[in-house]
Amino acid sequence: MKETVSDLLQSALAALQSEGTLPADQTFTPQVGYTKDKSHGDYACNIALVAAKAAGCPPRKLAEELVARLPESTAVEKVEIAGPGFINFFMSTASAFEIVETILDQAEQFGRNDSGKREKVQVEFVSANPTGPLHVGHGRGAAIGDCLCRLLEANGYDVTREFYYNDAGAQINNLALSVQARVKGLSPEHESWPADGYRGDYIIDVANSYLAGEKIDADDRHVIGKADPDDLDAIREFAVAYLRREQDLDLKAFDVHFDVYFLESSLYKDGKVEATVKRLQENGYTYESEGATWLKTTEFGDDKDRVMRKKDGGYTYFLPDVAYHLDKWQRGFTTVINEQGADHHSTVTRVRAGLQALKADIPQGWPDYVLHQMVMVTRSGQEVKISKRAGSYVTVRDLIDEVGRDATRFFLAARRVDSQLTFDIDLARSQTNENPVYYIQYAHARICSVLRKLADEGVERGRNECAGELSLLTLDEEKELANQLAKFPELIANSAAQREPHHLTHYLRDLAGQFHTYYNAHKVLVEDSAIRDARVSLYLAIRQVIANGLDLIGVSAPEEM
Repeated sequence: MKETVSDLLQSALAALQSEGTLPADQTFTPQVGYTKDKSHGDYACNIALVAAKAAGCPPRKLAEELVARLPESTAVEKVEIAGPGFINFFMSTASAFEIVETILDQAEQFGRNDSGKREKVQVEFVSANPTGPLHVGHGRGAAIGDCLCRLLEANGYDVTREFYYNDAGAQINNLALSVQARVKGLSPEHESWPADGYRGDYIIDVANSYLAGEKIDADDRHVIGKADPDDLDAIREFAVAYLRREQDLDLKAFDVHFDVYFLESSLYKDGKVEATVKRLQENGYTYESEGATWLKTTEFGDDKDRVMRKKDGGYTYFLPDVAYHLDKWQRGFTTVINEQGADHHSTVTRVRAGLQALKADIPQGWPDYVLHQMVMVTRSGQEVKISKRAGSYVTVRDLIDEVGRDATRFFLAARRVDSQLTFDIDLARSQTNENPVYYIQYAHARICSVLRKLADEGVERGRNECAGELSLLTLDEEKELANQLAKFPELIANSAAQREPHHLTHYLRDLAGQFHTYYNAHKVLVEDSAIRDARVSLYLAIRQVIANGLDLIGVSAPEEM
């Protein structure tokens, strides 16, 4: 319906341009929005205020001229001018319910579009170090990243999901030393325990598996435990493979899958880090100082230059990141989105500066970043901090075991990414209206229950069969439900464009709330079969949109609760 209103206004604007009231050499694009107060109609537009200066007349006068030139349309019941020149549109009842037929016709495809035109987009998310189980911060990144991928695909983009393994550097050596200590029978309390060692019980599992000579299958590698307590290299290789497999199992339990697993170690093995350093040096953006090699990141907006190669010859963490992103660009990804924790904020400017210094025709501001804030887990009003398995943090597996995959995914995606999130285990487990995921799934299940009752009465309705005369839906609540359904496609487009999946969870909660209120106030299985059939059609459309929306979050739409 918004498109209909926009088209009508565009025709009126063109008429005023042809008459000379508005200049013909300017482009005027009406921005149509939903009204907050339904007494002001269904849609409103401020084009008269925007174009008044060009017309050389007061906005309200221009609004009157525009309304006078609006083409006739059965979709519009009436048009009013409000305030200084807002144009308010009241849509006809018949037009409001056209969306029901559209939804039932398009079914699973409703809300999707091809605006992305199969453009290649890479989304990197989770990218946890292979040094332990995935914590709740990784879980939030997984929920947001996967939801964002699903939204982009719904908008017609060709999405590649990528996981970057930091399998090189000090943290991997600390992992190997920790496992070796356990292999030799030491505990974290022993004086010989590595100063920066990992203390979780999972280290015991890795050590026992290594000593047992078990075979580990992890993505691109197959490693057998050598059982030699003195072979640190063998322990390192085995531990990384073991924990990569564990993380993969966690992600599968979370229903998150990746197309590409990229190893940091491959950047060194393939010479890409050295090639990046050489290119930066040749471009004149490096210098030596205090025994280290620096990159002139201040020339690209950083507050100070950064060390890229330390005194000991090792690289700082952002240098391989620059090499990695050059590789992404060379693979043809013109759009790259990195979903990471807010602790990566400092890397954004440095990585972008390094990429500009390469002079590889990479656009400024590339890649995009979506940075999420921390997660606090609570039970009975108290923060839960420690998992026995991990030793010092709550894991994704802990949450899935506690509340299930659906609630975990929904809750972790339900807030703005730049806001801290409190994960209330008690709320996530509750089967009440206060639990948003239960509330939404219950709306879907309720509709399925109505259909079963209808079938018991001998009336079979196809899953997406539109029956009954929709003009019989005359209640305000019914029209409001139809208008809410009509918002879904725009919501999908905006959520992807703004990189903000949480809008989807809020929308579904609102839709479920409107449905439950309507369900409790008005019977659908009434004696008047014509009204019954029309209301069931509306129910079917609501069910389809809820299912489509939950699918984009990676949450199931159960038929029974």
